[in-house]
Amino acid sequence: MVDVAFQPTRVGPAGIVRKRSGLRNAMRRKSTVAFLMALPLILLISIFVIYPALYSIHLATLNKAMTKFVGFGNFEFLFKRETFWMVVKQSCLFAITAVIFKALIGFIVANFAHNVPAKKQRKWRGMLLVPWVIPPAMSTLAWLWLFDPSYSAFNYSLSFLGIGPIPWLGEAGWARFSVILVNIWYGAPFFMIMYLASLKSVPEQLYEAAAIDGANWWQRTWYVTLPMMRNIIAITTLFSLIVTFANFDITRILTSGGPLDRTHLFATWAFKVGIEGSDIPLGASVSLFMAPILAIAAVFILRDISKRGNEA
Repeated sequence: MVDVAFQPTRVGPAGIVRKRSGLRNAMRRKSTVAFLMALPLILLISIFVIYPALYSIHLATLNKAMTKFVGFGNFEFLFKRETFWMVVKQSCLFAITAVIFKALIGFIVANFAHNVPAKKQRKWRGMLLVPWVIPPAMSTLAWLWLFDPSYSAFNYSLSFLGIGPIPWLGEAGWARFSVILVNIWYGAPFFMIMYLASLKSVPEQLYEAAAIDGANWWQRTWYVTLPMMRNIIAITTLFSLIVTFANFDITRILTSGGPLDRTHLFATWAFKVGIEGSDIPLGASVSLFMAPILAIAAVFILRDISKRGNEA
């Protein structure tokens, strides 16, 4: 019997170079295929997002007749108007208040749905998502009937308690409250479904370890649940802040910006100035003013996420 000594195969420099070049070529082919598959989406984004954004910047630099370049003249005109700064204040108040309550309610409801037995979770998730699934224009019309000054279902119910009638849409404070309430009702399910998905990904071992250490429910939530969900909370908050800032249909249907422009947001006032007032460049300038505000919010939120990611 002949013993055959095992001799390991040696790969020379040429073989290593060939393997690396083959790997590079494969990666290039995959990236090319991925780019070609994403190309239709890139084209759609370019047509429906990038081009309108650039065109709105161009419009904001024109005069009312859109025949003369005025540079920052439209913005200088807006900065001198008290109504504009009132709209800025109302938009910030509306967006921040609505997002905070949507996040809070979404977190509470998500924890409730997470603790429901598995067999009943589908039913509860379906019911809780109904406000978010219904088109906002349709659901806002139902809310408009609930707030009706003559046949308000809310005022009718409150009359049995000796309260009212409340001018839900006729007084500035109550009108703001009504618009924010409808936005919270519509947007809270989005937070709920995002938080519920995040709760599902939290390892049960962390809760078990916290329970062994004697942590109560609040301590488990503060030291386990929230740190594990912080990235989802930040991204969901940023996305909702952008959508809420640009909200149009709820305010337009309920109050049309009234009474006395006290519920106007950027979107509704831009529509009033640009479309109803026949000043498209000025309306474009109003809508563009949202960009720096949202950019500042995005920088702070995303920077916080990157810091946490580096710490982890």
